[in-house]
Amino acid sequence: MRRARSARSTAARRATSPGWSSHPTRPGSPGRTPGPGPLRQLRLANTTDLSVTEATPLRFRDYAPAFTLDGKHLAFLSNRSFDPVYDEHVFDLAFVVGDRPHLITLAATTPSPFGPQRHGRPFEAPDKDETPDSEGTPATRIDLEGLADRIVPFPVEAARYSNLRAAKDGVLWLRHPVRGVLGSSRATPDDPDPHTELERYDLAQQRIEHLAADADHFQVSGDGKRVLLWTDGRLKVVPSDRRASNDDDSDTNITVDLTRVRQRVDPAAEWRQMYEETGRVMRDHFWRPDMNGVDWPGVLDRYRPVLDRVATHDDLVDLLWEVQGELGTSHAYVVPRGGHGGGPRQGLLGADISRHADGTWVIDRILPTETSDPDARSPLAAPGVAVRAGDAIVAVAGMPVDPVTGPGPLLVGTAGKPVELTISPSGGGEVRHAVVVPTADEEPLRYHAWVADRRAYVHEKSGGRLGYLHVPDMQAPGWAQIHRDLRVEVAREGLVVDVRENRGGHTSQLVVEKLARRIVGWAVPRGMRPYSYPHDAPRGPVVAVANEFSGSDGDIVNAAIKALGIGPVIGTRTWGGVIGIDSRYRLVDGTLITQPKYAFWLEGYEWGVENHGVDPDVEVVQRPQDHAAGRDVQLDEAVRLALEALESAPAKVPPALP
Repeated sequence: MRRARSARSTAARRATSPGWSSHPTRPGSPGRTPGPGPLRQLRLANTTDLSVTEATPLRFRDYAPAFTLDGKHLAFLSNRSFDPVYDEHVFDLAFVVGDRPHLITLAATTPSPFGPQRHGRPFEAPDKDETPDSEGTPATRIDLEGLADRIVPFPVEAARYSNLRAAKDGVLWLRHPVRGVLGSSRATPDDPDPHTELERYDLAQQRIEHLAADADHFQVSGDGKRVLLWTDGRLKVVPSDRRASNDDDSDTNITVDLTRVRQRVDPAAEWRQMYEETGRVMRDHFWRPDMNGVDWPGVLDRYRPVLDRVATHDDLVDLLWEVQGELGTSHAYVVPRGGHGGGPRQGLLGADISRHADGTWVIDRILPTETSDPDARSPLAAPGVAVRAGDAIVAVAGMPVDPVTGPGPLLVGTAGKPVELTISPSGGGEVRHAVVVPTADEEPLRYHAWVADRRAYVHEKSGGRLGYLHVPDMQAPGWAQIHRDLRVEVAREGLVVDVRENRGGHTSQLVVEKLARRIVGWAVPRGMRPYSYPHDAPRGPVVAVANEFSGSDGDIVNAAIKALGIGPVIGTRTWGGVIGIDSRYRLVDGTLITQPKYAFWLEGYEWGVENHGVDPDVEVVQRPQDHAAGRDVQLDEAVRLALEALESAPAKVPPALP
């Protein structure tokens, strides 16, 4: 189960089902919170008998309602556009965009502002002499009969929208760019993210207007004439009916000077409030109303005296961890806002380097680049560098490499910046100079190399009969990783699916759907290779490998593999944490607190996976001695069982043409 993003992003806004969170070790993971439901509370005015009527049907996700200022329409955002897009990598269709602003005419006699008009006037601002029902408020009539039939879309394209607000003679909203979760589709890693735009639909002129090209948040003034806009780290007051002037001194583009704001904080008082708030939020959202039998008020009372000893925010975080830990349930996290300082980053070369007896530092192995992952760039494998294993690094930026400390100290602060290396070739001869761009993080490189090594091992040990897939998490990175090799690996006779070290997330049901496919036919095109129906389906046995670090949604995927009879699970009992969270609550200083909220029942285990995990069908323990010797006994057993299964149930093959 995955951890939610720290900010309310587009993905978090669009989520429609309870989300699952993982351990807070992957900052930046997209969040998922329960989405808004239908517009269910349209209250009738001018009657003593108030009632509630559903303004929109339950079939669609409708949200962000706002009455237009003339009192004649209810505008809202709706996720009811069904226009699928073909997937570029696998045979699939996805609804990439589905939102569009919509409008309801409240009175049956009010025409749509987008349709034909008797007098050619699609929208009229309220007349000054119109009699209001209260001070400054136009009279509103609501005809309930046929209300849902009077829903009409704004004449704008489907996209990703949020924060619809009514303003003078129009409606405003934020339009979000469509982009990949991982950001790997940008032209270069340094390219900025596309911006969210503030747009306005002018009901009088029937046209769309772009008010701001980089908008983060906004609010409309009470009279609907001005917008309080947060953009590019600045707070501005701009008109609601036209684009603001580029002149910062203009009265249509006023920047609010927030440096004049002074705030006095009493940390001890703030920490006391945060402690009590944590207790209340957990009480109201824990997955069992009885707090799983824990005396929660008693727990809070027992730890409360420790507050008097808290001296730093770190102390408070430690205290909250201990308090929430008393519930004995997974996913009860405390994550302070912010991180460590942005000091100079250590440059890394993506290589194994060792000190030889003569004091030289020699490159033992260069990690290969994974060209499908922009984060897995190997500095020494870049074009023009031409460095080989066995070469020695004798200088960095002209400074000699110390025979004791090596090149590391000379690479401090070089991450992402070009630096010159002086290389002594292994075969002798003159030194050469190469310009490289060190990386700040070797983990992606080392991960892809680890997967490639395991895949090659399975291919060799099975004589090329078995494919291998590793699933690192149940989030976007894991989904991308599966599809890098899915088509090639499932084409082999059997498949080993490695979910060890799985960090959790929310995509296990998608992974299981792929693994559960069964071939029932073949397409045999002339002059081309046959392919299975359905696509990307395993031809033969599937064996899963799990360990104690397969957690959260990594627990669930193993339970699902067993429940569906996809294949045996080999290894050790999984982590055992499946009570999900949505990460929607933060304390006054931005500290994230999570409440295990979404209980999970699994066939064969019922409620028993939490605090126990999923037992393997065949237990194989990877001992420290095995790791030290370079043995993978769990993978060995998975290969053995898959080959054994092939003997009794051979892989499916395409038929010969009649």
